[in-house]
Amino acid sequence: MKSSSIILKRILLGLSGVLLLALLSLGFAVSYTAGCVAGPPGERHGTGMQAIRYRCYGDPSVLRLETVDRPVPAADEVLVRVHAASINPLDWHFVRGEPYLMRLDSGLGRPDDPRVGVDFAGTVEAVGRSVTRFRVGDRVFGAADGAFGEYLTVRETRSVTRMPTEVTFAEAAAVPVAALTALQALRDKAGVKPGQKVLINGGSGGVGTYAIQIAKALGAEVTGVASTRNQDLMRSLGADHVIDYTRVKFTDGRQRYDAIIDNVGTESPLALRKVLTPDGVVVMVGSTDKGVWLGPLMAPLKAMVVAPFVTQRYEMILAAMNAADLDTLARMLADGQIRSSIDRRYPLAELPAGVAYLERGRARGKVVIDVIGEGK
Repeated sequence: MKSSSIILKRILLGLSGVLLLALLSLGFAVSYTAGCVAGPPGERHGTGMQAIRYRCYGDPSVLRLETVDRPVPAADEVLVRVHAASINPLDWHFVRGEPYLMRLDSGLGRPDDPRVGVDFAGTVEAVGRSVTRFRVGDRVFGAADGAFGEYLTVRETRSVTRMPTEVTFAEAAAVPVAALTALQALRDKAGVKPGQKVLINGGSGGVGTYAIQIAKALGAEVTGVASTRNQDLMRSLGADHVIDYTRVKFTDGRQRYDAIIDNVGTESPLALRKVLTPDGVVVMVGSTDKGVWLGPLMAPLKAMVVAPFVTQRYEMILAAMNAADLDTLARMLADGQIRSSIDRRYPLAELPAGVAYLERGRARGKVVIDVIGEGK
């Protein structure tokens, strides 16, 4: 009996050693950063195009302007000449390869796909033989890989739709990821109804500026939280109440909210629970946590620990890109229910400066990249 116990302990110890070794190996694999590889020089020639590429992980300086082959649309794709694009936090997370767990998808050591950027607005340059929704010359906007370049391809049934005539390319390019995230967080995850009280934590950022407007369009009473310099911006977007987090801690207040859209993750799940109605919901969109292993995933993990013991709901959202919701946003733009708040604009060659600015977390609304400029 004693010998069996000793054998079992040795087996368990051996398995623990193997598991530890596997975890250490995985940790090394995902955290290893290879050196940059050379790309083509950034000079126009023939059928090439100018585009930003990143061929290793690192700070924004790894983003380089190169000449690459212009994409050719497949039968079900459209070729878009990009006029403007916009930067999202997801872009700098991919550039840095952080949190490290992202590299299991984007590539170990260095990125598998050197393209960068998602939000775009432009004109249809060519269409595949089976395309029926779009024609050459259509003004479109949407989300597709490689938005930081002069041309991209996107399937006609995916995340692309026509631009309203009332908006500019820059205004349309600011919309896709941020506004889709706000729409789906409020409508789908929180289920916001007319008359409900909604708080937007981080109301002056990319998602926050759209969330204030969409919550108002859904009939909610909206409170925005941001720093002192952004109070007027939130009011101009329709916020009924504004809170300056540098002076007041909203989780210490007596007001209760039916839904909290948390774009910054500055408060713990328990602190948020104090200002929720008994059946309220927190939708976690983003976080200022820049930890290299988990980063913005830390807030949802903390919420998962609390969730089984409370009546309120904690939800996490990653926007699902789709044409139907882009159509909804296009109508809201056309009707004046939402507008894009653009903080800064950079030419394509200065994209690294734009990414660095957004990464500092001080942007008011969106940062836009002028790829070829308006009216060209």
